[in-house]
Amino acid sequence: MKIVLLSGGSGKRLWPLSNDSRSKQFLKVLKNADGRLESMIQRVWGQIGEAGLQEHAYVATSKPQVEMIYNQIGSDINLIVEPERRDTFPAIALAATYLYSVEGVSLNEAVVVMPVDPFVENTFFDQLKQLEHVLDHSETDLALIGVKPTYPSEKYGYIIPKPEQGSDRPFVEVHSFREKPGKEEAAQMIHQAALWNCGVFAFKLDFIINILIAYELPIQYEEMLKRYAKLPKISFDYEVVEKANRVAAVRYDGGWKDLGTWNTLTEEIETPLIGKGIITEGSVNTHVINELDVPITLLNLSNVIVAASPDGILVADKDSSPLIKEVMKHSEQRPMYEERLWGRYRVLDYVTYPDGREVLTKRIFIAAGKNLSYQYHSLRDEFWTVVSGQGDMIMGDRRFPVSAGDVVSIPKESKHSLRAGTDIEIIEVQTGTQLIEEDIVRLVLDWDEIIQLCKVLE
Repeated sequence: MKIVLLSGGSGKRLWPLSNDSRSKQFLKVLKNADGRLESMIQRVWGQIGEAGLQEHAYVATSKPQVEMIYNQIGSDINLIVEPERRDTFPAIALAATYLYSVEGVSLNEAVVVMPVDPFVENTFFDQLKQLEHVLDHSETDLALIGVKPTYPSEKYGYIIPKPEQGSDRPFVEVHSFREKPGKEEAAQMIHQAALWNCGVFAFKLDFIINILIAYELPIQYEEMLKRYAKLPKISFDYEVVEKANRVAAVRYDGGWKDLGTWNTLTEEIETPLIGKGIITEGSVNTHVINELDVPITLLNLSNVIVAASPDGILVADKDSSPLIKEVMKHSEQRPMYEERLWGRYRVLDYVTYPDGREVLTKRIFIAAGKNLSYQYHSLRDEFWTVVSGQGDMIMGDRRFPVSAGDVVSIPKESKHSLRAGTDIEIIEVQTGTQLIEEDIVRLVLDWDEIIQLCKVLE
């Protein structure tokens, strides 16, 4: 059995902490068993490890999320990277071709697809193995996990089973699906043994490969990459699941939540205050999550979420917080905070002057032993001030040490890299007429290869 974890999302529903690069699954707001904060993807990856399934797992994601995934769960993970964001049908089609033509997975092998960020108990992952059992011992094309509802929710889709099915089988046959019904209809469906659709489904690999052949789409990974931009932007549920004739669902009677909005996420955040701030005792069911260096003080406000990051500040009644996606849907703000393989950066200031010149200031953290790629920029000059730590700098054919208090000027087109000897922090000031993250040419990533390429002097 193979597992494909879908890591997508545009970062609007949990703005301002989430953005196009740091979607909800990367927010470190949940406490682990050691009391340390972890993200949803770290939590799920750990649970998959406890279930003994990590070596069979892949993460399907987009290019902007690759370094953050490596940063949070390590670089040994198997990634399947989309050339661009489309939807779940193209993402799963790409993953299927990768498993088939690159990994050589048998067409008869079960593939489980699931989101990378459900909030579930460890027993949930035992049900993944049940999906494989259902596919092996029934004539179904697809096997889903259906969560036994605890209340008539209007936020989830529902799996409606065929009537009059015995309870001796470990699964039910699916009659139809219903997406986000009203409360009254949801209650009626629950009375008919309907289940919440949690977006987890399994199939034999040949099921998807045959669909691609029928659609005249490539089944070789490299060809699929070339055609990817022309694939329809449509969900796997609409394109495949709801059209399938033989679908089964395995019941899961345990804790499950989609922590996709501030009101649901804060239900699982144990401490009301993360970051600098004060919440007075008269504030009930209120959370402050502050990534800024300035304190936030909340006086006698209940049922409120306050979230602050370099991307912005949100103050909202929790019941209204799901509206943020609609409010921010036309916002094209550049991400002001990102995590990378080597560390992280935060934008401190960004100014455009009347003459068209732009100035952007970042605070950059590079972890000990990590290094930036050997790179250059065509549109900007950079000025680095080392504020703490020490490391080795390469500029052109020169290698020299840097430490707290040093200032380095990097003109455009200058090839450069930095390796942190200890944790190192830098204030970077960029100047130019177009300051964009795409203005970077990475020549080499590995530090030993950089030294060999440059033949730098000690």
